[in-house]
Amino acid sequence: MTSHPLEFSAVRTATAATLRTRLASRYLGRLGISGGLGGLESIGRLCRPGLIRRLGLIRRLGSIGRPGLIRRLGPIGLLAFSATTALAPAAWAEGEPWPQARPIRMIVPANAGGGTANPVSRFIGEELTRALNQRVVVENHGGANGNIGAALASKLPADGYNVLFSWAGTLATNISLYRNLPWHPQRDFDPVVLIGGVPNVLVINNDLPATDLAAFTTFVKQYPGRLNYASSGNGSSMHLAAELYKQQTGTFMTHVPYNNVGQATADLMANQIQVMFHLVTGAQGFIEQRQVRPIAVLSDRRSAALPDVPTMKELGMPMESQTWFALLVPKGAPAEAVRKLNEATNRIIADPALRRKLVEMGVDPAGGTPQQLASYLDEEIRKWGEVVNRAGVRVD
Repeated sequence: MTSHPLEFSAVRTATAATLRTRLASRYLGRLGISGGLGGLESIGRLCRPGLIRRLGLIRRLGSIGRPGLIRRLGPIGLLAFSATTALAPAAWAEGEPWPQARPIRMIVPANAGGGTANPVSRFIGEELTRALNQRVVVENHGGANGNIGAALASKLPADGYNVLFSWAGTLATNISLYRNLPWHPQRDFDPVVLIGGVPNVLVINNDLPATDLAAFTTFVKQYPGRLNYASSGNGSSMHLAAELYKQQTGTFMTHVPYNNVGQATADLMANQIQVMFHLVTGAQGFIEQRQVRPIAVLSDRRSAALPDVPTMKELGMPMESQTWFALLVPKGAPAEAVRKLNEATNRIIADPALRRKLVEMGVDPAGGTPQQLASYLDEEIRKWGEVVNRAGVRVD
């Protein structure tokens, strides 16, 4: 095929003609056009501008300040130009205002559906869209206790347009629970902001002869191994909160992991198991209906969802365990992106109406600086690493 002079000009930055051919053919294949670069001729003859728009070339050329090229190249040249410029999203350039007119991708390392992470992540995504006047697209990539989604996010470009929405289990405990993780929360990410957390609450079966923390701890010590406690699985916050309690009190209870938290709660009410370090969001309704007995919230302050339940700290046993949520970006993201994401999220958390919505989802709002999140993450990794190692907990 004879090269069009303008086509040659547009692709002159390519290192070899074979590279140009391979890259252009790859794009044509995505559009269902066979015949390699010969397919360029058919587009040129048909002059299908819709295909050009699908490749995003017009916006890309405009973003680099070359709108005149669009008219000069025509369809053939545009597609050839795409071979050297369009395979990867345009990187953030130093000094370029952030955000530009492109979506922000928020990775949530959990499957879509139930749980607290999904409604909270979507709420934050929607509000960031409004605050930044920039579309935030929430993507679920669940599996392996969040490791699949986190590993994916760690490999995305550090351009400020990729964000990880994650939580304590994935960020603070997985590096102790799993061997040879392909990602690391501190090595591969920069912290943005702590959104808030859902604390664990110690609840027991109504038939147990204990109504407060001191009486419960005495009872457990009197009958070591007689009480069974349920969790949502090995290494979950419910499991590790119980291990933390056991280590601090020198008590022993038998762990019964469940795949279904609803079934575990039903068995708690039926006295098949006697204890759970439930999440406030999951236990609230059963507590309000007096179907289980709350002992204490594992937090430094009372939960807005359970204001009448005292904290462990109030009862003389400082102990904190919560599923907290945070935003992070791939390591090396632009400082301006981190700053604006942090400021926008803090405004969301500080807004009374929006803050109330978080509370209604069971989240105790937090906020703060990236540095505060970095310090908190470091503390949580150390704390839960010690709990995991002392308990000998492993998932893989």
